[in-house]
Amino acid sequence: MRVVVGISGGIAAYKAALAIRELVQAGHDVHVVPTASALRFIGRPTLEALSRNPVTDEVFDDVASVRHVALGQQADLIIVLPATANTLAKLAHGLADDLLGTTILASRAPLVLAPAMHTEMWEQPAVQANVATLVSRGVTLVGPVAGQLTGADSGMGRMAEPHEVVSAALALVDGGASQQGTAARGALAGRTVVVSAGGTREPIDPVRFLGNRSSGAMGVAVATAARDAGAAVTLVGANLDVPVPTGVEHVSVETTAQLAQAMQALADADVVVMAAAVADYRVDEVSAGKRTKESWGETPTLQLALNPDILAQLAQRERTNLVVGFAAETEADDAALLERGRAKLARKGADLLVLNRVGHTEGFGDVRTAVRVLDASGIVAESRGDKVSVARDIIDAIAARLAAHDRSNPTEEPR
Repeated sequence: MRVVVGISGGIAAYKAALAIRELVQAGHDVHVVPTASALRFIGRPTLEALSRNPVTDEVFDDVASVRHVALGQQADLIIVLPATANTLAKLAHGLADDLLGTTILASRAPLVLAPAMHTEMWEQPAVQANVATLVSRGVTLVGPVAGQLTGADSGMGRMAEPHEVVSAALALVDGGASQQGTAARGALAGRTVVVSAGGTREPIDPVRFLGNRSSGAMGVAVATAARDAGAAVTLVGANLDVPVPTGVEHVSVETTAQLAQAMQALADADVVVMAAAVADYRVDEVSAGKRTKESWGETPTLQLALNPDILAQLAQRERTNLVVGFAAETEADDAALLERGRAKLARKGADLLVLNRVGHTEGFGDVRTAVRVLDASGIVAESRGDKVSVARDIIDAIAARLAAHDRSNPTEEPR
């Protein structure tokens, strides 16, 4: 397969070398098209040695072969990593003032972009508008993710790891899906997916609340993967610490009661994923004013009331859709952890349960994670890595479950 790898001028350009190497080792014919700025971050000799093909950034090189058009026409797949804010803007507006731009405009091949920039840039309305335009045209975005950035700061905007970008890109083209998974364009086309994410907060008074450490990163990653797989996605976010992905409807909630109400209103979606960390209890009587040490005393007590079990309510209603739950457990013993997951799946009545171990240093935030996806028969999928790649594997398992249902019930409407 002929793959064009575009590289734009960001510090993450050095990571493109790893993607090029992986593609070449997999047997693909790789042609690298850097921007002039990219060549200030990574050298032409490195790119030529890894790709085993000549590298140029000039529109007027090899004019006789009409290279500025031929590269795009002959490409089976185009990957741009990193994709800077400037590159996103140029692609969104159809600009072609360099070889990368002309190559992309001259191609009908799937286009995969791996954005990379500082958080402030990524969150700019202009950048988000460009992203929305590209997504609406069928362009696939992989990342960005939250993590360490160029300087001492960290946040959303770090480029997804090269192997994750390559994996997602290969899944878009024939021959890639069988080896790279189905969480790609079309796997959930025509489906509606609702994902809850984040952690609910139960107020004690106007200042304090009971909460948990969930940032919403896992649920947001699942919503993003579902969007990339072609679904119409609604994200019900409870106190998210990560940005809402472009192209996803967003409903903001705070408490478990609000989350329950929102999920019930959306319960008829083809797929309902309960990834939010839900507070099991709420304060029975919320104080109208801030409680002080003088009014509370030295040994304050809180009277708690049980919150509704949202997953059980969604799973045990009369339905034809797919309900997926999450179980975050601290059990250290692997066998006991698995048994807790099986018991929760049976107790809740969900179709699938994503089981993962959490603790002070694992599970929450921008950390690597490991999950098992269970159904009534046992483990149907396992995944380990960052939340972006794990989310795609979860969507693979969901898509496979839906496909199996469709095959066994050919006369039913797709669900």
